[in-house]
Amino acid sequence: MQYTKPMIDLVYEIRRRVEPDVKPGVKMANPELLKELADYYHQAKDTITKTLIKELLTLAGNEWRALLQSGDYKADLAKQVVKVYRGQTTLEEAPKHKMRTELLVAPPPAKPVRMYRGHPVD
Repeated sequence: MQYTKPMIDLVYEIRRRVEPDVKPGVKMANPELLKELADYYHQAKDTITKTLIKELLTLAGNEWRALLQSGDYKADLAKQVVKVYRGQTTLEEAPKHKMRTELLVAPPPAKPVRMYRGHPVD
């Protein structure tokens, strides 16, 4: 398989992010690189790493992307949220509370009150 420049960049970024026990297999000289990454995709917990692997296999072709078509991983994505703080990305558990829907509905616009030196004017 011929690797393009974007694919090579993705492999380097994936190698930087994977767990230390998987790192030796993530290199361009490995002929089974894409298959190993597809297997690692299903057990990975980092959403960013999963997204990078998915993008790499998409660039490799539809037959490689078909290896990712398993419904097991979708439950994990809803449980975790990616946070970025000062350039550092972290993966945190998603909040458990439900969002209040009454805050999403805006009240009807009222007639604006004109103010002059802090006092309402008619």
